Amino acid sequence: MVLFDEDPVTLISETTNQFHIAPDKDSLTRITASLATLSATRHHKLHSQQTTLKTLSRRLNNLHSQASYEEERHDAGKHASEMLRMDTEKFRVAKGVSDVEIEGERLGGELAGLRAVLEGLEREGVEGGRLAGGDGEDEVLLKLQFYRSLGIDVAQDSVTGDFHRAVIRNTARGDVNVVNVDGTLDRSFYANMFWDGL
Repeated sequence: MVLFDEDPVTLISETTNQFHIAPDKDSLTRITASLATLSATRHHKLHSQQTTLKTLSRRLNNLHSQASYEEERHDAGKHASEMLRMDTEKFRVAKGVSDVEIEGERLGGELAGLRAVLEGLEREGVEGGRLAGGDGEDEVLLKLQFYRSLGIDVAQDSVTGDFHRAVIRNTARGDVNVVNVDGTLDRSFYANMFWDGL
């Protein structure tokens, strides 16, 4: 057995004092604090990600539910029939607009013709624009010409010379009306019949 020259307690105490462990203890303390901070940060981030994942999962489930509801509620046959009805309505309206435009152009042409006749009559004046000499048109002939331009032909009695019948032609409706003018009714009545026939 080996005997030490010094007391073992003193030897151990001196040996321990020769080691500088304070910096190592400080390092261990810093490392432990860093590990705790890192663990807390990681835990907080994990908790935040889990919360976000739960929120997105709920939103996804809601969207799936809404999509399923809309798919169940959607009626493809009703949608197709509604589209067909709207297309038919659109074409009907377009045809109506086209017919109105055509009729407006036709009436515009008739109006222009009537204005031309009216201007001609106004230029000729009450006396027909000419003296009642021999070859000039008198007032009666001008009125007959105006009636013919409106589509009204007047028949004259060969015996008395009076006008006893009017034939009204309406080219737009494609009909012909015959009015007997015997003088027994008021003149406004005949005028109304003429305008109604036109």
